[in-house]
Amino acid sequence: MSEFQYLRTQAVEPLSTFLDFITYEYMIENVMLLLKGTLSGRDINELMEQCHPLGMFKESTMRSIPTFESNAKGYQDLYQTVLVDTPVGPYFAQFLQESSAKGGETRNVLEEVEIEIIKSSLVKYWIEDFHQFVEKLGGETASLMLELLKVRADTNAINITLNSFNTPLNEPAMRASDRKRLYPAVGYLYPAGTTLLADVSNEEELGNVLELFPQYSSIWNVHAIGSDKSIDDAFYERDVQMLELVFEGQMHFASFYAYVKLKEQEIRNLVWISECILQQQKDEINKFVPVFSQNAPWRAGRH
Repeated sequence: MSEFQYLRTQAVEPLSTFLDFITYEYMIENVMLLLKGTLSGRDINELMEQCHPLGMFKESTMRSIPTFESNAKGYQDLYQTVLVDTPVGPYFAQFLQESSAKGGETRNVLEEVEIEIIKSSLVKYWIEDFHQFVEKLGGETASLMLELLKVRADTNAINITLNSFNTPLNEPAMRASDRKRLYPAVGYLYPAGTTLLADVSNEEELGNVLELFPQYSSIWNVHAIGSDKSIDDAFYERDVQMLELVFEGQMHFASFYAYVKLKEQEIRNLVWISECILQQQKDEINKFVPVFSQNAPWRAGRH
């Protein structure tokens, strides 16, 4: 066996696992879409058409979800089906275990907890798991992916806090328990920043916390001054910049993750342009985040 063949063989398993981790996020989204949709009585065929192609799992599992009755026995069977038949089963198991540890019965989890809270918990576990995996990989892949995942974790923590205002999650008791548990245990905000976020009760206090972190204060200021650019747009712009820079490295797996995420941004751009045309708001068409554009602000002065 040549040296090249040996190196290629050694890289196959880590790359395969890395690509699997990319799909886990979309599997979580698909499962939550099916749970939320079927609980509200939507047609399973319609829901399956909306599922992300990178997060598809066994069709038999997907079609079995709406067949369960809305009672304790039905939910128990549903948990078992989801946990057994999806690769993200360990994340569901972890959520159910933590929910049970809080004193609630597992069979009542879906009845008592909002779907979005469940989704945020599962994404948190995925980020932490992915972070641990790339940390073990080391090399250029770890150097690039750890940066991307830390920023992703911080973005989630900020959005969870912002979206919790005017909801039960913003009540003092819930802030210190349920909301804090949704923050990923990785990132530049963890642990000092997330500890401060747990006490935040309004946008002003959130802004005060983010002022302590220069990499996020500028993004928050975009939201605070009420500009045409939303905080989501500011996050997307920052993400595109980071993802583009990934391709300037060599011999790493992070380019696969960056490729998928940049394609997502291209889709968001197409949806935005289409909506502007449909609503006859053509003056707004150019307000999207360009991908690999020479006119992008962060490319100014670069050749």
